[in-house]
Amino acid sequence: MGRAIGGHGVSGGVAAMAMEALDRCAEAATYTEEPGKVTRTFLSQPMQRLHGRLAGWMEAAGLHVRVDAAGNLVGRYPGLHPHGPVLMIGSHVDTVPDAGKYDGLLGVMLGVAVVQALGGRRLPFGIDVMAFGDEEGVRFGVPFLGSLAASGRFDRGLLERVDARGIAMAHAFRLFGLDPSRIEEAAYPPGGILGYLEAHIEQGPVLEALGASVGVVEAIAGQSRIQAEILGRSGHAGTSPMAGRLDALAAAAELVLEVERLGRSVAGLRATVGTIAVEPGASNVVPGTARLSIDIRHRRDDVRMAAVADLHARAVSLAATRGVKFVVTREEHQAAVPADPASVERLARAVADAGHIPHRLDSGAGHDAAVMAAIAPMAMLFLRSPGGVSHHPDESVRAGDVAVALEVMIRYLDLLADGFGSAGGS
Repeated sequence: MGRAIGGHGVSGGVAAMAMEALDRCAEAATYTEEPGKVTRTFLSQPMQRLHGRLAGWMEAAGLHVRVDAAGNLVGRYPGLHPHGPVLMIGSHVDTVPDAGKYDGLLGVMLGVAVVQALGGRRLPFGIDVMAFGDEEGVRFGVPFLGSLAASGRFDRGLLERVDARGIAMAHAFRLFGLDPSRIEEAAYPPGGILGYLEAHIEQGPVLEALGASVGVVEAIAGQSRIQAEILGRSGHAGTSPMAGRLDALAAAAELVLEVERLGRSVAGLRATVGTIAVEPGASNVVPGTARLSIDIRHRRDDVRMAAVADLHARAVSLAATRGVKFVVTREEHQAAVPADPASVERLARAVADAGHIPHRLDSGAGHDAAVMAAIAPMAMLFLRSPGGVSHHPDESVRAGDVAVALEVMIRYLDLLADGFGSAGGS
């Protein structure tokens, strides 16, 4: 079949659609719970207003729009066969507090742009552009609510959770005009999804260091999250001799450096202490307790779990040397999620066909793609993040990179359609 875009380099039409996608991200940033900042949480009034605007953009591109039972906005572009499979292209439209303009949302806008670029041409499969309502988990403390519902794995017990204002999730659904008893209706039927494609800013510095516009994600790293305590003994800062102290914070400081050393000793490993809290927390008291959060990530679960075991051994040894105790109070593990190998190869070819080197990299952050991989072959395309900045108002993206991503996504659709034979006319 003929390619949607001929030759290397971005066409003027694609470049214009990429700029339009960026303009829409800028406008979407005005739908916020905090004036002057970009803050948009699940089932909030700003999200409902954004739905109205986004639905208009989707309809103009030829999509049939609905809000599903879990608060996701879905635009359907029918394929040649009414009951044929569906390719999902999506990301999320919620944000962290005081966020940037592009995390999640750009992937949705690119999905709309892809359909717009088809110009009415029908493919052997339909396309669902997904605007997931919750990925960040800010409002109710649980991430991926939108994609969990779409993949049929929403836990109804979560409906009892309350936000910072005391509003239960079930009530928030009702305020949004949805019936929480029908959330299961958001789930896609088994076998009905051809694949899932997500475009997302990298949120890191790798592509910028490579001088690359885009990259192909091979895996989403697994995560281990540990809550731990170091138990020492409080004492008066002025009267407790240095030699006899059981200073929990001093031990914690040493452990922080051990975590850093561990992260630097294993290729591809990320190891972070994100929070420390001490008790009693007075300037003239030797800390008796220190609580830490530890985050360890790697694309290979065996490497990550070996690092967790190594860290535990280091912490116990350090504590014994200092006469304090190291106690793990909570430990959670999320397995790494590899992208679908065939989809990775197809996306890499689309990048190469667009005239770019198909750099391959891992995602250290979690994404809806990791959830959707449970029910569909998953692929992710990363866009360069200038400065590696994300989850921050300074988050940015280059217009030229957005145009390259759009071209790659269109080529990906054509390559996928080739597997079905000729797509025919509109």
